[in-house]
Amino acid sequence: MEKLGIYIHIPFCKKKCKYCDFISFCYSEKEWEIYFKALLKEIDNCKINKKVSTIYIGGGTPSLVDSKYICDLMNKLKQKFEILENAEITIEVNPGTVDEEKLISYKEIGINRLSIGLQSTDDEILKLIGRIHNFEEFKKTYTFAEKAGFENINVDLMLAIPTQTEDVLLESVRQIINFNPKHISVYSLILEEGTELEKLISNKKLELLDENIERNMYWKTKKLLEKNGYKHYEISNFAKKGYESKHNLDCWNQEEYIGFGIASHSYINGKRFSNTNNFEEYVKNIENNEFEKNIELHEIQDKEAKEKEYMILGLRKIDGVSISEFEKKFRVNPLFYFRFEINKLVEESLIEVDLDEIKLTKKGLDFANLVFEEFI
Repeated sequence: MEKLGIYIHIPFCKKKCKYCDFISFCYSEKEWEIYFKALLKEIDNCKINKKVSTIYIGGGTPSLVDSKYICDLMNKLKQKFEILENAEITIEVNPGTVDEEKLISYKEIGINRLSIGLQSTDDEILKLIGRIHNFEEFKKTYTFAEKAGFENINVDLMLAIPTQTEDVLLESVRQIINFNPKHISVYSLILEEGTELEKLISNKKLELLDENIERNMYWKTKKLLEKNGYKHYEISNFAKKGYESKHNLDCWNQEEYIGFGIASHSYINGKRFSNTNNFEEYVKNIENNEFEKNIELHEIQDKEAKEKEYMILGLRKIDGVSISEFEKKFRVNPLFYFRFEINKLVEESLIEVDLDEIKLTKKGLDFANLVFEEFI
């Protein structure tokens, strides 16, 4: 039986962050109840029969809702699927939305990994981007998590935020290293159209940082994390040995996953599809047993599309694409199959071929999008 990843989208937030374009709503508990009833019914209707190796509960702010909803969700997943004993089960948590009791209930139901959305240890920066918490609340959340018995914890940080200086960023990194989480994600700010932050920048009330400053921030952050025992294993992700995110690695290795909930994405049998991002539509279709009406098909891949995507996803990893794994999966040597693209990128010093690996160079990390474009 093949393995499967599961993604669950919980679209509720206390307040929308200024940079966020994810599908999320500031709804009350009345809507929580309606949503989870539909979500459990959607899971119940799933016909896929594969062993589950990872579960990722994201949002939104999954930790905002009462723990009873998360417990009901986990019980439904256990009832419906065979979840492997060593499965990685992650939930996203925002500071200020959990206490020790809620985290203990997560642990007892089988969740074994937390991803804490901090973004910065600087309270002024947090306020600027519309986060609902401060650094002190993060400290309390982290302490609660440790007391609840969580060992595998990720902390999200963000760089290149308007007004953020290199010193402010590196101080955030240093302070988080002191907590000794197993995993740290460091994302560059992406300005998304229609967000409050995009409007502030368009109206000249804030200014994006220069690209050279952003890249300097990235490389200094990388150096500091590696110096403190974190392996850089994907463009934006660092982990202590053995604590790389299994869910994300499976996605980058083109493994299959199924998404449940509004706006969730799936990849099954070479098909990429997603659920509607309309809350009322999602609920109504499930209530009427018209599950297929929620689904939007994005792509049916042929062999060539799979091969190209495998390169794009694989090159996100610092170790790159394994030549032997590519041959095993597609029955062709990528060095021959993509010889024109690879030769061009090697000549431009954007990728290198090292024994069994095709991977980004230092320059390639700065211009990864140019590399990916060659395989589109």
